[in-house]
Amino acid sequence: MVFDGRSIFPPMGALRRVLDCGFGTGLWAFQVAWENPRCEVIGIDVSPHHYNPDESVENLYLNVDNLNMPLQFHSNHFDLVNSRLVAGGIDRNRWQGYMRDILRCLRGGGWCQMVEIDLNAQSDNGTLTDGHALRQWSDKYRQAMSQFKNAEAPRRLGHWMRHAGFTDVEERMIPLPMCAWSDSQREFDIGAANQENVRLLLGSLALYPFTELLGMTITEFHVLVAQARAEASNPALKPYFRLYVCVGRKPRR
Repeated sequence: MVFDGRSIFPPMGALRRVLDCGFGTGLWAFQVAWENPRCEVIGIDVSPHHYNPDESVENLYLNVDNLNMPLQFHSNHFDLVNSRLVAGGIDRNRWQGYMRDILRCLRGGGWCQMVEIDLNAQSDNGTLTDGHALRQWSDKYRQAMSQFKNAEAPRRLGHWMRHAGFTDVEERMIPLPMCAWSDSQREFDIGAANQENVRLLLGSLALYPFTELLGMTITEFHVLVAQARAEASNPALKPYFRLYVCVGRKPRR
């Protein structure tokens, strides 16, 4: 819904080989393979259990791999590399090497597209303050994860792409409503569809870092998450996360 049904953002001709880094549920890789039956689509993820192999197509290949290790593919191999929502798994010192790996694996003229969410909660009308639980959740998540991950990654994708050698780099920030509050019908519908996702991630993403890394008690954790969930679903606060989309192309020579 956020991307109006588009799986691929840059201008592409006929696809031969596509790599999906961090395939998750496998939905994106499956859709691209289904829509391009003559294209070989390879997905890699450290946790392949999310995917149901009974719902596959012949040109889709999903493998277990760790994005924090160098990519084990030939140089100049893929037409497109998709990297989506992997910031929670990429180590903080891996990003520039990750970008160089992607560039190496792309053929000349091939594209990379990246999508990441900045989990620093925002408010469209400025009513969300440091005293709100949702902002405290963001601050604590950032504090805990900064030991191992780079919380700035979503906002630095374009910089890292250019530094690695990509050209025609374009970036876009899309406000992602946490609930149904927008005057725009399209964004209202996105917020309504996203509300349950936000409710789940506020608990699942934070349990380990808050309790194990920050030392919160399980009671303190549940109280904060419950308050943050209530605020995330409050249309009066107009809460949203920033979604960053970035594309870049490998030079032909």
